[in-house]
Amino acid sequence: MRRSRPLHALLSGVTATALSAGLVALAGTGAHASPETSSHAGRPMPAHVAAPYVETWTGESPAALAAQSGNTYLTMAFLQTPAAGSCTAYWNGSTTQPIAKATFGDDIAALQARGGNAIPSFGGYGADTTGTELADSCTSVDAIAAVYENLARTYGVTRIDLDIEADSITDTAGIDRRNKAVAKAERWAERTGHELQFSYTLPTTNTGLAPSGVALLRNAVDNHTRVDVVNIMAFDYWDGAQHDMAADTRSAAAGLHDQLAALYPKQHPRKLWGMIGVTEMPGIDDFGPQETFTTDDAVKVEKWAEEKGIDTLSFWALQRDNGGCVGTAGANSCSGIAQDPWYFSHTFEPFTRGHHHHW
Repeated sequence: MRRSRPLHALLSGVTATALSAGLVALAGTGAHASPETSSHAGRPMPAHVAAPYVETWTGESPAALAAQSGNTYLTMAFLQTPAAGSCTAYWNGSTTQPIAKATFGDDIAALQARGGNAIPSFGGYGADTTGTELADSCTSVDAIAAVYENLARTYGVTRIDLDIEADSITDTAGIDRRNKAVAKAERWAERTGHELQFSYTLPTTNTGLAPSGVALLRNAVDNHTRVDVVNIMAFDYWDGAQHDMAADTRSAAAGLHDQLAALYPKQHPRKLWGMIGVTEMPGIDDFGPQETFTTDDAVKVEKWAEEKGIDTLSFWALQRDNGGCVGTAGANSCSGIAQDPWYFSHTFEPFTRGHHHHW
């Protein structure tokens, strides 16, 4: 996902200054209800959730975007280290954006107050190609686990996403450390009464995971790491072929289902569908027009997701959910197709509402 997004470039110069100025202003706004005191913080995730990715480096308020678009859950991208070798994760790898209430604390609390939550995401293409994905960067399993635990404690989030692609999906040392750290964080959550899930966001072919993705999950099984959701990026097939994106989502997920059945032979097939997540890229993706996810595709995929009972429906990214640049492929802030503002959000959001847990 996000093959063409140099996060550090986006955060350099004026943007970084504006962001840090915004954070200083935010930090100075006095007392707020902390997520821990919110009755919604720490709640289990719904069994079926729509949670689009939001680009957290743009300086926009994720909570404001969620309110405008009608989303209650967001996947917040990305956390990474500021340099290869570091064991400290920051939002966007920017040292002005630590894991702290002053960074996105108010936004996440606002989502929780509306009955939703944030899913912080580590990695992404930018981190996965620069050695700054946390477990690639840090060689201490304990230190990696401590970052996950601190994140859950700081914000009252109940799922953490790990977006592992590009170089990270073949970094076997990083994969093993990450899975060991996830298992350690899961044991911490059980011991301390925290609700905590982990999802893996992985590249896919239109018939399921590549062998590298299967190997990552096999390592998780070997490390007794509970993987709650395997979220496939149902785009960027990079084969040059013309794609029916809705049909390819179904075939990719069916392939993943078979792969999960082999990894978890004791698990009921229905439960395996409940481990699957799908992330789309609305409109023209960054490969080009051959991979265009249309407004009709969105309706088909949402209906299919309900029928199969998958766990997560997502898309990259919330800022693209508008028709402001018809004909443009892979833009950060618009879909490249004619659409109503927030069309994809409005189409996917009922996936959450229709299946919400009763508290």
